[in-house]
Amino acid sequence: QVQLVESGGGLVQAGGSLRLSCAASGLTVSRSTMGWFRQAPGKERVFVVGISWKGSTYYADSVKGRFTISRDSAKNTVYLQMSTLKPEDTAVYYCAADLFPSTTVAVSTTEYDYWGQGTQVTVSS
Repeated sequence: QVQLVESGGGLVQAGGSLRLSCAASGLTVSRSTMGWFRQAPGKERVFVVGISWKGSTYYADSVKGRFTISRDSAKNTVYLQMSTLKPEDTAVYYCAADLFPSTTVAVSTTEYDYWGQGTQVTVSS
């Protein structure tokens, strides 16, 4: 059974940093496309960044240069390093897995098969 467990969220001041983790079980992160999405109150869940099974990455323009995705195959865990955080980054962040990936990173929520429970990130101004 597949399980994705996010951790690392919290409250941080603008300009600060956080690292989110997504520990996976029941799947192999290096054989899947793994994505991070976020959902602000009253808004749709949107793509933030993803890493394909081949290791290629794709970032939303809003986070390019500030966020970095990585994976540790030995720990079967995906990370999201977030720097220079802004109040508009405030959201619940979700980890997701695409078990039938193409060579490119999918950006649509419908392409992902499994989701974590989410972790809250709040950036104060």
